[in-house]
Amino acid sequence: MFWYNFQIVSRHYQITGASAAALVASIETGVHTGALPAGTALPAVRALAADLGVAPGTVAKAYQDLRQRGIIETAGRNGTRVRPRPPVTHHSALAAAPAGVTDLSVGDPDPRLLPGYATALATLVDHPVTYRDGGPLPALVTAARERLRADGLPDGQIAITNGALDGIDRILAAHLRPGDRVAVEDPGWANLLDLLAAHGLRPVSLPVDDAGPTADGLRRALTNRPSAVIITSRAQNPTGGAVTADRARALAALLRAHPDLLTIEDDHAAELAHEPLSVVAGATGRWAFVRSVSKPYGPDLRLAVVTGDPDTVARVDGRLRITAGWVSTLLQRLVLALWTDPDVTATLTTARDSYAHRRLALVAALADRGVAAHGRTGINVWIPVPDETAAVAGLRDHGYAVAPGARHRTASPAGIRVTVSPLEPGDIATFADAVAAALRGPAGGSTR
Repeated sequence: MFWYNFQIVSRHYQITGASAAALVASIETGVHTGALPAGTALPAVRALAADLGVAPGTVAKAYQDLRQRGIIETAGRNGTRVRPRPPVTHHSALAAAPAGVTDLSVGDPDPRLLPGYATALATLVDHPVTYRDGGPLPALVTAARERLRADGLPDGQIAITNGALDGIDRILAAHLRPGDRVAVEDPGWANLLDLLAAHGLRPVSLPVDDAGPTADGLRRALTNRPSAVIITSRAQNPTGGAVTADRARALAALLRAHPDLLTIEDDHAAELAHEPLSVVAGATGRWAFVRSVSKPYGPDLRLAVVTGDPDTVARVDGRLRITAGWVSTLLQRLVLALWTDPDVTATLTTARDSYAHRRLALVAALADRGVAAHGRTGINVWIPVPDETAAVAGLRDHGYAVAPGARHRTASPAGIRVTVSPLEPGDIATFADAVAAALRGPAGGSTR
């Protein structure tokens, strides 16, 4: 058995294998056991081939397979590395902030602003559901259709999935194949980039500003002939952008020239957004709109509503039926009860106002200190920085953990993401001082 004694990051892990399949298995084992952690640099193809005594094509084939499965990535001059969250690891592998550090990196809503479930749970119908009975709850589908219609969505079929990412996963699987290109917001949702990598899809940078994806950016992205484009309607993660009516019209005008392009819109913020919904739904022949309940009502409520053109929704629903079967009808009934509870509606209004106050106050406080930031909607603020590593380390020294922008970016400039949920209003000025100080550090440079 050939082996390679890996010295770049993991001193003791031995990559083994005399075939591409064996190399894939060896590297994957190292990743899921933690011996090859995220960011680990793998040897160059020829170097590993020489040490193992195999043909360079064998190593190249192994690396290609691992890239298509989203386990490794090629980063130009930085070589080949293990992806930040390869699909063979568990979320628990993410490091928690140490004691005494305020964690502003996770992206969770404030638990104190989530509605309680006790009243809604008491209304659930207490009878068993059989395989014959399972599926989308008619009352929930009717309520969802009314809510979407009120927001200007075209009437369409509706499927219920296990959260927004599950819905997007099924939509992509219904239409795309490994190697296809997808225009995706840059910076954008890190989990979505991980999902594209797991599908073997190639991201195409789609620049964004406070009004959503830019028209010029979409025009450039379309020259790469993507098979799909994914747009966040409101509370874009990480920048907080929201698609305006004017921007939606401009984007739709460009998309109409590409009728076969799959267009996916993600409205994960839903009731937490002050801004009215502006969509491009229907601009192309293949489209889908996904709305999750997790941000407004609680991350543990893994449910999203998907609507779109008949073929797309039928494929999503059909694949769900032969895999998970359906989203629990108990969960569907709980969501329906929450939608119709006026006390829950009042709680959501309070939460929306609280997030807006914290977010806008932080952006203003940073501006007062000469630090530019973005945060028009949602629970995150994006701060452009000259050096992510220096900014993250500097803020850690001041007692704050923030998310480096690298996981959110494909080609856009550096930045850090700050989740405002854990910030009390009285702590915002102190945190803004810490940001300004971190950016004035030896590697921080000017704050402007």
